[in-house]
Amino acid sequence: MAKTSLILSTVERIKRFSREHRVEFILLIIILLLASFLRLYRISEYMTFLGDEGRDSIIVRRFLVNGDIFLIGPGTSIGNMYLGPLYYYMMAPALLLAAFSPVGPAVQIAVLGVVTVFLIWHIAREWFGSVAGVVASVLYAISPTVIIYSRSSWNPNIMPFFALLCIYCMWKVWVHKRYLWLLVLGVSMAFVLQSHYMGLLLAPTLGVIWGAAAWQARKNKNLKTLLKYTLMGLGIFLVLMSPLVIFDARHNWQNFSALSTFFLDRQTTISARPWNALPNIWPLLQDITTRLLTGRVAEAGKWVAMALLLGMLFMLKDMQKKKWPKVRPIVYLSLWLGVALIGLGVYKQHIYDHYYGFFFAAPFLLFGGICSYFVEKAKLRGAWIVGTVLLFLVFFSFQNSPLTQEPNSQLKRTRIIAEFIRDEANNETFNLAVIAERNYEAAYQYFLEKWRAKVIEIDPLRADETIESVLYVVCELPPEKCDPTNNPKAQVANFGWSKIDKEWNVEGHTVFKLVHTK
Repeated sequence: MAKTSLILSTVERIKRFSREHRVEFILLIIILLLASFLRLYRISEYMTFLGDEGRDSIIVRRFLVNGDIFLIGPGTSIGNMYLGPLYYYMMAPALLLAAFSPVGPAVQIAVLGVVTVFLIWHIAREWFGSVAGVVASVLYAISPTVIIYSRSSWNPNIMPFFALLCIYCMWKVWVHKRYLWLLVLGVSMAFVLQSHYMGLLLAPTLGVIWGAAAWQARKNKNLKTLLKYTLMGLGIFLVLMSPLVIFDARHNWQNFSALSTFFLDRQTTISARPWNALPNIWPLLQDITTRLLTGRVAEAGKWVAMALLLGMLFMLKDMQKKKWPKVRPIVYLSLWLGVALIGLGVYKQHIYDHYYGFFFAAPFLLFGGICSYFVEKAKLRGAWIVGTVLLFLVFFSFQNSPLTQEPNSQLKRTRIIAEFIRDEANNETFNLAVIAERNYEAAYQYFLEKWRAKVIEIDPLRADETIESVLYVVCELPPEKCDPTNNPKAQVANFGWSKIDKEWNVEGHTVFKLVHTK
C-alpha cells in the first residue's frame, strides 16, 4: 500500500507541475528526449567495446551462467589496485535482459545518463530557480564529453550520477534536516568508490557539510537523530564495501598495501602539500570548462572559466550585502569545486576526462546558477546576455557532438572477427592473442566463450596443459607493423617458436594462424 501511495503521489505531483509550469514542463520533456536520443541513437555502433568491456562482460556472464561469485571489481590502470564489485552486480540484470548482448549494459549506462540530466535539472531548479534548471540540464544533455561517457558500459561511467546523488543527499541533511537521506548517501558513496578511486575527493566536501549539519542539529537538539542515521548509513556503506575487504583479508591485504603505496609514495603520484596545487588550478579550471561546458572549444573554455570565477565573486559579494539570498548552494558548489581542483592539482599523473566524473555536474550547476543570477539582476538585458551565451555553447556542443563522427563499430567488428576465428578453428582447441595499441584479448574472448568455442588461455605455470597447437593472432595495427612470430607480447611469446600458417584480412584487421615450428 505504501508503494502504491508513493507512486500515486508522484504522479499527482507531476500532473500538478505540468499544469502550473506548462512551458517549463515542456522544455524539460524536450531536454530529456534530446538527452535520450544523443545517448541511445545507434548505440551498438557508437559504444566502446574493447578489452576492458570484454573482461567485464566475461566476468558477469560467468556469474550469471556458472554462479561464479566475485569479491572484487576491475583493476585500476595505475597502482595495482582493485575496485569493489558493485558495478559488476549492477551490470548483471542488464546483460541478462539483453540475452548476453554487451549492448544491454551500455543501454543501462545511457538511461542512467538521462536520469542524471533530470537530477541536474531538479537540483539546479531547487537551488537557483527555473532558468538555472533549464540551462544546466540542456548543457549537460548535449555536452560531447558527457555523451561519450554515457553510452558505454564502463565502471567510471556510473560515477557522475552517484556522485551527484551524494551531494544532493547531504544537501537534504544540511538544509532540510531529512536525516533519512544519510542511508541513501551510504549506498551512493559505496557506488562512487567502487566506480573509481577519484571518488575519494568527494569525501572532504561531504565531511565538511556533515559537520555543518551536526552543528545545526546540536543547536536544534537533533544531534542524536543525526548520529543514529549517520551510523546506519555508515553501516550500509561498510556492508557494500565488505566484499573488497574480505578479498583483501584473504590475499594478505594486497589492495590496502597498493592504496598505501599510491598515497604515501609521492614521488610519482601525488604531492602532500596542497599549496602545490595553486599553479595548476587555473589551467585545470580552463580544461574542465573546455571539456565539459564549451564542447571542447578551448578559446571558449577560457572565457567561460573566467565567467564562472567572476560570477561567483559577484554572487558572494551580493550575499555579504544580503542582496541575493541563495547563499548555501554557492557555498556548497564552491566547496565541491574547490576541493576537486586542489585534489586534481596535487595529482602528478596525466588527468583523463573520466577523472572529472566525481564532479561532472558541478560546473553545469554553477553556470546555471550564474545565469539565473544575471537574469534576476539585469532582467531583460540579463536574459538577452544569457540567451546569447547559451546559443553559442549549444552550437559548440552540437558542432563537436560525437554523432557528427562515423561510428567506431567496435562491437560489430569484434563479433565478426570472433565468429571467423570460431569457424576457422572448427571445434578444435586453440590459443588467442591480440596485438593492438589499446585493445586486448577479452573483447574477442567474450564472444568465443559465449559460443563455447574451445579457446584456452595460456598459463606459463601450466604450459603443457594450456599451450595448444594453434595460436590465432588478431593484429589491429597496420599490416607493415604486424610481426606476430616475433612480437614480445606474453600471449605470443608464451606460445613458443612459431611460423605463420595462414593469414586473412577480416574487417580491416589482420588475422594470423600460427603453428609451432618443428
